[in-house]
Amino acid sequence: MIHASSIRSLGLTAGILFVIGAGTAFAQILTNCPLQPTVSTERRTLNCQPGLSITVERGAHFHLADRNRDGRVDAIVLDSKAALVDVDSSRVQGGFEVVTPQAIAAVRGTRWAVDAQRGKTSVLVLRGRVAVNKVSTGQGVTLGQGQGVDVDRTRSALHVNPWGQPRINALMARLGQ
Repeated sequence: MIHASSIRSLGLTAGILFVIGAGTAFAQILTNCPLQPTVSTERRTLNCQPGLSITVERGAHFHLADRNRDGRVDAIVLDSKAALVDVDSSRVQGGFEVVTPQAIAAVRGTRWAVDAQRGKTSVLVLRGRVAVNKVSTGQGVTLGQGQGVDVDRTRSALHVNPWGQPRINALMARLGQ
């Protein structure tokens, strides 16, 4: 797994960035990540390439990275709020990662949501499998469909748990699902 600061450095150094902040306009630098037209002010969807879409909650602070410099997005560095990532492994080669201050969630092909909030990152798998590693310790777990994990600075161990429908519904509602 690649460390979060490495992805941040790579994204900033390479100048490949798509930044969204509360109250800011969308500024698109990557040409292969067009914004999908939407009537919602609560979220935005990016279709980065066939088989990869990313939906971000309004006010999310993040940037996209091209770790291998092939001109395609292969990571999102998410500092706050939630993102829903849908990766079709038959169309996206090399996998995809979501990096937050607390965790790195990596996948080959699946659909999952990540919520980065004040010292805690929550990861939920909707389809497939996702490996989640704690940035500070490297401890990792693998999640299956319907499972989630909360990664924070205070808890040392990662615990995989099935998420209840109310928690799933609340996060998916924030992402328009």
